[in-house]
Amino acid sequence: MKPKLFNRLPFFLLVALSVVALAQQPTSSTPSVDRIRQVIEYLASDALEGRRTGTPGANDASHYIAGEFNRYGLRPGMQIARPARTRGENQARYLQPFPYIAGVELGKNNVFRLIPHSQAQERTDGKIKPALVGTGSSLVDLRLGEDWMPAGFSAVAHMEDAPVTFVGYGITASDLKYDNYRGVDVTGHVVIAFEGTPDGDNPHGQFARFEDARFKAVAAREHGAKALVIIAHEQNFRDDRLARLHYDNAAGDAGLPVTVVSRRAGQQLLILGGAAGSLTKLEELLATAARIEGAGSAEKRVVTAFRVQYVKLTLSTDIIRRESPSFNVIGILPGSDPKLKDEAIVLGAHYDHLGRGGEGSLAPREGDIHHGADDNASGVAGLIELARMLSTQNPKPRRTIVFIAFSGEEEGLIGSSYYVNHSVVPLANTIAMINMDMIGRLKDNKIIIGGVGTAQEWRAWIANANTFRGLAGLPVQGFNRNLLNETLKDTTGFSLTLNEDGYGPSDHSSFYAKQVPVLFFWTGNHEDYHKPSDTADKINYVGEARVISFIAKVIGGLDRFDKRPTYNVAKSESQGRTMGFRVYLGTIPNYADSNDGLKLDGVRDDSPASKAGLKAGDKIVKMAGREVKNVYDYTYALGEMKAGQEYEVEIVRGSERLTLKITPAARK
Repeated sequence: MKPKLFNRLPFFLLVALSVVALAQQPTSSTPSVDRIRQVIEYLASDALEGRRTGTPGANDASHYIAGEFNRYGLRPGMQIARPARTRGENQARYLQPFPYIAGVELGKNNVFRLIPHSQAQERTDGKIKPALVGTGSSLVDLRLGEDWMPAGFSAVAHMEDAPVTFVGYGITASDLKYDNYRGVDVTGHVVIAFEGTPDGDNPHGQFARFEDARFKAVAAREHGAKALVIIAHEQNFRDDRLARLHYDNAAGDAGLPVTVVSRRAGQQLLILGGAAGSLTKLEELLATAARIEGAGSAEKRVVTAFRVQYVKLTLSTDIIRRESPSFNVIGILPGSDPKLKDEAIVLGAHYDHLGRGGEGSLAPREGDIHHGADDNASGVAGLIELARMLSTQNPKPRRTIVFIAFSGEEEGLIGSSYYVNHSVVPLANTIAMINMDMIGRLKDNKIIIGGVGTAQEWRAWIANANTFRGLAGLPVQGFNRNLLNETLKDTTGFSLTLNEDGYGPSDHSSFYAKQVPVLFFWTGNHEDYHKPSDTADKINYVGEARVISFIAKVIGGLDRFDKRPTYNVAKSESQGRTMGFRVYLGTIPNYADSNDGLKLDGVRDDSPASKAGLKAGDKIVKMAGREVKNVYDYTYALGEMKAGQEYEVEIVRGSERLTLKITPAARK
């Protein structure tokens, strides 16, 4: 028996509601909840160990995605002259390799040797005992892994008998009137500094941007130091984050040797140098370095740097960088229109995540698998479902659809940045990029869409896709409207938050930097973000199916339009943390490994960088009088700049080296 509601509805409404009911079953035009679940449960399983770029788990994921693309008849993105002879060779044709350093290892030639001078033996207290750590001889060799470690971003180098200077926290911040290097010349010296900042553990303190040890390395190099030694924060050396080798693909090495020593070894170095006589003294020195009197003079704000007089240092750092195969996965659905098939729409989602924690994780400790169900197995499931839907629909899309599962997103958009510089379809023919990142936690019917200002037509197409047209204009008098609304809840529009900016913390930024219109779909942040608890059981699978269906409608509207969307310069909007900088330049850095300058992926229109003449593809090598080798050098220089003051910026453009003038704007 039909429910009473159906007895009171006109025939055309019964038909419409029947269509709604049928839409719950997967077809070429509707997503499959079961397939979405299957993809996410596999990608977020323990077997893939969090899919950190360059790991076996990530590469297993890439082959799985390639297999799905092959199943739905997508053409491999990487064309090879001879036909594939095996299933493995066929899947490999979907993989676009890009350079990636998965980690660093210790070489065989790491040495940290303290060499006391004869003057130390002549001190009147007669209590110098150089064997507090190490061998017990007058030459004190610190034990690798127990007393010291080279940092993962250390340069490979060797030096002998270098003088040593203590520099507090090793920070120079002119805007805060704080300079640990004031009054000392450290040219050719090894400088020794405490880990952290005067703010202690406060993540919102005024020195927060200097928390990363790389900025200490930049300051040391800027002041002419030969190497940097950091005294660990943790009492147990092996618990200290700097004691664990880690490499940042966004920046390359630091340009000088950087090591971390245990607190005990740091104490030994200072004892030999006559700076402290006990561990208690070391703690007093640390307390002095951390004491900030905001209302006082500059002299009261900074611990006094001093030469460690009675010791020199022989240091060798030997770091081996281990490259690992890493891939974007690319499948192509050729367009059906004789003319429009030469134009392409890119659909993207990143499949990498955070492995077992570490850099980028918000978990309290490393070692636990970060499953990444929402971030971003959910987006990949959407990508695969759209591949199934669009490849089986009739008629086929008029334009070519390029499906890309990116890796390296969590490391700084490495995979998508590589693709836009090595695209399989010319970017000039790429009319739009649609990115899905974290679309699995639909709540309160809300979707956030970024990039709506990057093409004039986006808002109209989004509004059209967000309207259920099956009941448009139909009379609905004479029955329970609340019950009808409940019945039709899967067909009503979403509550949308529309953001203009085409830049943001995901892979669409790489395309917008190349002046490709973009859209970015996500369902919002949640408490499991970047934690092991982002698991498959917390995904709203029915909600994700609705989101995918909505995205498919947007794609359909785009494909039906004869003209390509009109690229537009989007309004710039805040994208989260600004690292406390007071100035704004409008540059979009490339986060690939670099040691010879900072390459720009893009420049915001009408920004100080644009007015100065900077362009996408330029490589900044010097700014505000400071050498720029990587993104950390650039950030360091940016922190020293003032709004409204003109600075020189030196760039390499092709084979030319140019000097431009740039005037930073105040950050709003």
